[in-house]
Formats: sequence, structure tokens, C-alpha cells
Amino acid sequence: MKRSPAKSFQDLIVWQKAHHFILSIYKFTENFPKSETYGLTLQLKRAAISIPANIAEGFKKKTKPDKARFMNIAQGSLEECRYYLILAKDLGYGDTEALVSQIEEVSKILESYSSVILSSSS
Repeated sequence: MKRSPAKSFQDLIVWQKAHHFILSIYKFTENFPKSETYGLTLQLKRAAISIPANIAEGFKKKTKPDKARFMNIAQGSLEECRYYLILAKDLGYGDTEALVSQIEEVSKILESYSSVILSSSS
């Protein structure tokens, strides 16, 4: 069964999963110490927001290299989040296992999506 092309970025599974991830990050950081408001909390949220935002922006780009570049930026932000979650865990700010699992899923889908963009004929 062939899927119809996405009409908007919101149709993309990778965007949906990345959006779910940022919602989870907002919940996770609610209990961070107030001293982290302008530190780790802000950095983690900014990096996490960048993932679905770059997927959305890349969706409307006309050329494959442009689309792929935004997916690559999203992947970079995802790796930045991976580090911030390691730091949050090491600082004792909460259990990051579910969030790391979400990152893994988004990363795999994003890699596949990027490969399809670069290998497509149109």
C-alpha cells in the first residue's frame, strides 16, 4: 500500500514524533530547579523545539539539498538534546529513559526521511 504524499509538515510521522518529544520535554523540565530556568531548562527546550521546527521549515523547501540541510539541522538539534538529557540525568533532575527512547525513534525516522529525500528522483 503506497501512502499519498504529505500535504503539510503535520502529515509527516517524523514531525509528529518530534512534536510529541518537545511536549514531553516541557513536562520533564517543569520540575527542574529554578536555578536552571535560564540554563539547562532553556537550552534543552530550545534544542528540542528546533527539531520539529526545522522539519517543518525543510518541508517547504523546493530543492532536495535544501530539504536535506534542514533535516540535518534537526538531527544536530536532536543530538544536542541527547547530551542535555545525559546531563539532566547526571545532575539528578529525573528519569530520562522514556525521553531517550523518543529521541532514538525520531532519529531513526529522521535518518530514513533524509535518505528518501536524497535518493528520490524528483
